[in-house]
Amino acid sequence: MSPLNAKPVSARVLDAAIAWQLSLDSGEGNPMAREEFAKWHAADEEHARAWRQLGMLDQRFSVASGPARSALLQSRDSLRRRVRKLGSGLASVALLLGLALFAGERYGQLDYWLADQRTATGEQRTLRLADGTLINLNTHSAVDVRFDEKQRRIVLQEGEILIETGHNDARPFIVETREGHMRALGTRFLVKREEQGTRLSVLQSAVAARPESGQDEQILKEGQQVLIRRDGLGPLLALNPGADAWTRGMLVVDNARLADLVSELGRYRRGHLGVSDDVADLRITGSFPLHDTDLALSALLPTLPVAIERHTPWWVTLVARAESKAKP
Repeated sequence: MSPLNAKPVSARVLDAAIAWQLSLDSGEGNPMAREEFAKWHAADEEHARAWRQLGMLDQRFSVASGPARSALLQSRDSLRRRVRKLGSGLASVALLLGLALFAGERYGQLDYWLADQRTATGEQRTLRLADGTLINLNTHSAVDVRFDEKQRRIVLQEGEILIETGHNDARPFIVETREGHMRALGTRFLVKREEQGTRLSVLQSAVAARPESGQDEQILKEGQQVLIRRDGLGPLLALNPGADAWTRGMLVVDNARLADLVSELGRYRRGHLGVSDDVADLRITGSFPLHDTDLALSALLPTLPVAIERHTPWWVTLVARAESKAKP
């Protein structure tokens, strides 16, 4: 594999490539759809690289009678049985290499695909655990549930969850991420994986937070949030307004940068959602529907001097309105 092909691609571009592959493989792609795909493929070198990587991955999986995406959508146990069935020869090596390539550095770890429970892009789901705890999984989120006689443990592999702990169980309730541990103190709270670390937001009661490399806990009270890194905790901050609005299908922002709003909306749709640099720093306040991101984008037009450029359903960019550009 050349260094160019080995370079990781972004999650959004990879999502778009998978969507195109599924569409074209289904046999339902009409000439217009194929033409749109050709435009998408030619629009950016990263698109072409993602498409080449998917093609190489399917070749690696040809010995297993199915493309990589089919294997990755199986449960943890099913995938393990498939690996054992392939044996210890070249087929197994190809499978593991293919999975690592597909996951990519920026697309997340295999832990997402092998998690006990996960949601797809744009999907939200509520789980009720054996102890009565409720877990709301946000878009593209994954958790492992590890209950035993000593503790109740949830491992957040990717994404964001809201937890309402069950109260009729004396075992400690722990949430873990790669950055640290959170111990619930009879409470309702949010845990979100971010690029910089894990964000803990306490909606009710309190939570004790501890970074992965530390021993001391810090207790967060209702209305507080903190960023947990492996080497320590950030400053305690006030909770963002509407932090749990996503559980009701809404995104609430207060004087947010347009680029940050677009980035958050992009978590709920496949493909690329971007914003041009000349309007990225515009500020916006409001509530936006998460289950119809096209409607959310349209709601920006009467308020901000922006326009929506749609190259394909999977490639959308917010740009300055033409009349705004023409002003001296």
